Amino acid sequence: MLEKIFEEIKASQTIIIHRHVRPDPDAFGSQGGLATLIKDNFPEKKVWLTGEKSESLDFLLTMDTVADEIYQDALVIVCDTANRERIDDQRFTQGRKLIKIDHHPVVDSYGDLEWVDPSSSSTSEMIARFCRSQPQLKLTPQAARLLFAGIVGDTGRFQYSNVTPETFETAAELVRQPFDRQDFFNHLYRNNVNVLHLNGYVLQNFTLTPEGVGFIKLSLDTIRHFHLQSSDASSLVNCFSSAENLKAWVLFSEEEGLIRARIRSKGPEIHLLAANYHGGGHPMASGATVYNWEEADQLIADLRALVRHDDEATETPGSLES
Repeated sequence: MLEKIFEEIKASQTIIIHRHVRPDPDAFGSQGGLATLIKDNFPEKKVWLTGEKSESLDFLLTMDTVADEIYQDALVIVCDTANRERIDDQRFTQGRKLIKIDHHPVVDSYGDLEWVDPSSSSTSEMIARFCRSQPQLKLTPQAARLLFAGIVGDTGRFQYSNVTPETFETAAELVRQPFDRQDFFNHLYRNNVNVLHLNGYVLQNFTLTPEGVGFIKLSLDTIRHFHLQSSDASSLVNCFSSAENLKAWVLFSEEEGLIRARIRSKGPEIHLLAANYHGGGHPMASGATVYNWEEADQLIADLRALVRHDDEATETPGSLES
């Protein structure tokens, strides 16, 4: 599959790269890292990046304005997006050929070529592997910086269970390139004062249930009180992740007409639960959407039941003494 993807890239003069809506570092890193690899090794090709801007990630790269006619005879590549509904810029079907590169469990098979590897920590790690697989491709500092950003973002700075020996080996390969890692981390983890104030509100007001489920409900009025948007609130999903006895948690952030749910876990697999609420993702990190606070309460109840079931399933016979 890697060879087939490389052959399509070599055969295409125009390449347009998409990723998912509400981008995270892996979305930007894989999209931008692949684009940079192609530009640096094939300067005669036209490579375009499409998607919404992200104020917190614009230090990594900027998006292009892509006219409709550019899609004619273009190769389109979608990075880090499990299902078609979440692809940013729905013109992705208008090119000559479509390639999907992703590390989420398959919930929607699309594209003329699909390279999906759920065992990979991130799509950025997959792009780095793609670069290694083609000896003629030269890795440059800017491409390495973007791919490193994606790996760091999707592994929580190498803390999550999706980290493998290959992840560390890939990171080591990338940091051999001379980009400014300190400057990168300074930009990636900076927060404005309003976000820090909301962070304090979340820490003071989240609930922890007896099962070990944590949750916080951030209404639109609360978010606006801190002069922020829902996307800013969603970034705080892990701010109480170190709470003692916490096993799974969810942060709800209200928008106009809907409520985003960011769900995380330290054990129970949550992606199927997220799928029941118009979402999906990884077994330990998923997103969902509900449309009122009653539905949010039902999601919390389902998450509590999931944690209880997981506890019962992992209970050892020796603990069931009469």
